[in-house]
Amino acid sequence: MQLAELLKDWPCSVTGGSIRTEITGVEDYAQAVQPGDIFIVRKGKKTSGSRFVKEALARGAAAIVSEESISLPIIDKEIPFVWVPNTALFLSYASAKLAAFPAEALTIIAITGTNGKTTVSHFVSQLLNALHKQAAVIGTVGFFINGEKQQTAYEQLTTLQAKELHPILKQCVRKGVTHVVLEASSMGLQQHRLDHCDIDCGVFLNLSEDHLEDHGGLEAYKRAKKRLADLSKKLVLNGDDNFCRSVGIYDKKKSCSFGFDNHNDLHIQIVSESVGKTVLCLQTTASEHIVEIPFVGKYHVQNAVAALMAVWRSGVPMEDIVGHLWTLRLPEGRLEKIENPLGIDVYVDYAHTAEALQAVLQTFDRSKTIYLVFSCGGNRDKAKRFAMGAVASKYADVIYLTTDNPRDEDPIVINESIIAGFTEQQYYEIYLDRKLAIHQALAKAEKGDIVLVAGKGHEQTQQIKNQKFPFSDQQCIKDYFASLIMDDAE
Repeated sequence: MQLAELLKDWPCSVTGGSIRTEITGVEDYAQAVQPGDIFIVRKGKKTSGSRFVKEALARGAAAIVSEESISLPIIDKEIPFVWVPNTALFLSYASAKLAAFPAEALTIIAITGTNGKTTVSHFVSQLLNALHKQAAVIGTVGFFINGEKQQTAYEQLTTLQAKELHPILKQCVRKGVTHVVLEASSMGLQQHRLDHCDIDCGVFLNLSEDHLEDHGGLEAYKRAKKRLADLSKKLVLNGDDNFCRSVGIYDKKKSCSFGFDNHNDLHIQIVSESVGKTVLCLQTTASEHIVEIPFVGKYHVQNAVAALMAVWRSGVPMEDIVGHLWTLRLPEGRLEKIENPLGIDVYVDYAHTAEALQAVLQTFDRSKTIYLVFSCGGNRDKAKRFAMGAVASKYADVIYLTTDNPRDEDPIVINESIIAGFTEQQYYEIYLDRKLAIHQALAKAEKGDIVLVAGKGHEQTQQIKNQKFPFSDQQCIKDYFASLIMDDAE
């Protein structure tokens, strides 16, 4: 595609070079520039991309795009320099256009919320598959087509950057996928990664205090989330959540709510609960359905119904969907049960907010002894630590505090903030070696007890300082039980 064609619908000014220069890609990371790419100069938190223009040119950049004034002597006059008012928006637009706007050929469902995005996105895909539709999921745990994980070389982000997202959407079109489910993170929305993605249905699950330091406060976090409403043709809202309900006030014509309160468009009632099963009554003004889901707990009910609503709002009759709710299964790292020979109920979950941790702990039988292993991440969201400590102390009998991506912070200081939320009588131990903390909990637990290892879920690394070390909660647990079997054999 010629530069002139790429720019013709975008506000800009061009100096130097030729507007007939052929453009083959778009890149904002100088070390990844390929010959023929546009290099987009982005402002980072610590430095500006203008420092890397020379490197981008040396790697074959065909044009430079910036919203800053760059000293022209550093740019080859044979290379076009393009000024645009907003490079993040242009990156989104250029990525979509170079891929021929693949989202227009797909039904796109985007899901946002502090908690539950991954679970609901996979639930939506599973329901679509059960309805014989080809569905992809792009989110925290990777890229999946019809439930099978696809190999990519991209950095694992909740919401992919636009330069990566649109080529994947183009790949989906080529493979016959009809529906794509995206996780829409607050940072992804704020950074315009989904601005040219043609979203058919936006789903709002909930909002609690998380990522506040990244956004500069709660109101900025809310504004970032609300961007999904502007980008979506239709909305599905958790009407029991104050923030989600407020989104619907401004978009009544395109919004539809669900929840336990009877003011919602779809009213949920729990008819009965038993081991591994909940029976629900789902009522609208036009219909009533009695359905079963293979989970217990209000949180799982809300996630399952959110997925149902997303598929329904995408054009599938509700009566065709409800019978498939029983087939739903949780994705990797979401209340994932690890089988073992000792009869201990061992679970791994990604819960890393107070709300998510409470939702998981509430699903357990309180008559059983509950052992909890967790901590909080470093360099972010310090305010949530006390709240997580309070939730942990309310529901867990024994707590093992450890490390969870402490980054540059002292994990002792992190855990002290959590302990401040404990009741005075709470029993806890601290093991900064996460492997040791997990093994201590497993060694203490007996048959029928519950061990929850929370915070990392699907993650395969532990970040300490600026280094990431391989670490999997699941593998750590499996290694413990394997060592017991080997000891018995000896």
